[in-house]
Formats: sequence, structure tokens, C-alpha cells
Amino acid sequence: MYSVKALYQCRRIVAIGGGHGLGRVMASLGFLGEHLSGIVATTDDGGSTGRLRDASGCIAWGDLRNCLNQLCSDSPNLARILFEYRFKNSGDISGHNLGNLILLAMDQMCVRPLDAINLIRQMLQVNAELIPMSEEPARLGAVVDGQEVFGETAIDALDKCPEKLMILPSIKPTDEAVARITESDMIILGPGSFMTSILPALLIPEIAESIRSSNALKVFVGNLNQELSVVGKMPISEKLSWMNQMTGVYPDVLLWPAENGPAENLQCDTHIRPLADSFQPGVHSRDALRQTLDELAEALFIKIPS
Repeated sequence: MYSVKALYQCRRIVAIGGGHGLGRVMASLGFLGEHLSGIVATTDDGGSTGRLRDASGCIAWGDLRNCLNQLCSDSPNLARILFEYRFKNSGDISGHNLGNLILLAMDQMCVRPLDAINLIRQMLQVNAELIPMSEEPARLGAVVDGQEVFGETAIDALDKCPEKLMILPSIKPTDEAVARITESDMIILGPGSFMTSILPALLIPEIAESIRSSNALKVFVGNLNQELSVVGKMPISEKLSWMNQMTGVYPDVLLWPAENGPAENLQCDTHIRPLADSFQPGVHSRDALRQTLDELAEALFIKIPS
């Protein structure tokens, strides 16, 4: 295992995304504990999460649950095993994930969804912070040929790239999310589904503005595997330009898997850093992410002494 040095100098590292990609980054940096914050997309509308959203009007819990599970995946904790249990042959609760139901129950007993997440973190012994992008329910929307399409599931199934993405209705970000971005020395975007995991938080104006105005090093982690959605064949340069057009956010560094071939036509001041996942071919390994991000932090603190 690579022994990190520079990452410990960071006041705070913020990772933004959803689903498996953000969970992978959080798991790779989980040793940073309270100095690591994940800002999690809450617009998922599929499976158990979608059913709970429709029934109770809650935020989407699925990506938060996934991150919690990956952060404690090395522990043989019974609570973690129960948290990931999915009901089968159980009538109305068949297909539901127990972790989603626990998060919903805690949410109904707490003042804020963030309070529920923090209690579950304590139960699972997770020290890194997880913050929903907003504590207000919302959906991802898109405009295709002038027509609005609603919901992540429908947007992922599009056969044509939308002209625009938006969050509906207009929502406020979690105050803690904006505060952590302001405090950070490094902001990590991705990997994951571009439209439905990485972009949702950035589509909230206050979050995008806090990233734009931050002096933190902004890092975008490219996917190893091609997405199945309509943006799957889009060159990374087009994805980043589209993100910039919608949110004003553009990375300082692109971590680009060597097996994906060259990344071309980026903005001239964006540094491309190879991300060699020789530790675990075919998937972002935690060791590879940890090593590469530590090397970036080392270069950062040569320029900005702690």
C-alpha cells in the first residue's frame, strides 16, 4: 500500500458526486477522517430509493447509503451487513434496501436529513463526513429538442444528448456543503455517471459559485469504463466544456486513465495527469487514487506551504 504524506497537510478535501464513483474516492481517502467531506447527489429516482421518494417525499438516500457502505467496507461490522441487506419475497418491502429504510426512519425522527446521516455514521463508525447536496427533495431535469424530460432514470435512457440539465424545483444547498467547499484545499469531481452523479450538485448555483471562487485545486477523475448513457462516447474535452457552459466549473487537473488513450483539446491551463490503475485493472483501485491524489497534494503544498 502506498504511504501517503502530503494529503495529511490538507485542511479539508471535498469530493463531489454520487453512487459508486464517489464512494470509491471516499473509501480511498477515508483515513483522513473528519478532514474529508463528500457532497452527495440526492436526485436518484430508481429502485428502492425512487419508491421511497414517491411514497414519502424524502431526499434520495441511495447514493448516501452507497458511500456509507464503501467507507466501512473493510470492517466485518454486523451493522454494515444489515445496512446493505435487500428484502426478497417480502410483499410491499421486497426490493427495498434496509439501509434506505433506516435512513428514512432516522430522517423522520430527526430535525434534518443531515442529522440522520450523522447518527448512521456513528453507528457504522464512519469518521469521514457525508453531506447531501441539499436537504430539499428535487429531481434532475433535461431539455431535449425543446421538450422537458424528468428524472435520472429517464435522462440516462435518452438516445440524444440534452441541450440543458437543471434541478427541479429550485433548491438551496446544504449550508455545510458550501462551507466545506470554502474551507477546502482540494475539490474532487468524479468518477461516475457524468449527467446523473457528477453534475447534479454543480447545477445548484450556490455550490457552483463556491467552487468557482475557491482557491482549492480542482481535480476531475475520468472514468475507466465507458458510460452506457448518451454521453458515453462524448470525448472528455466535450464533457468538460459542457460542464463549464452549464456551471462555470472547469478542473485544474484531469486524472485520466492511461488505457483510455490521449485526452485532447482541453483548456490550455488544465494539467493532464495519468492515472495508472495497475493495482486493480478495470476499476479505480483505492491505492491508485490515494497515491495519485497524494502526489497532487505534494505538488500543491510546494507552491502553497501549510
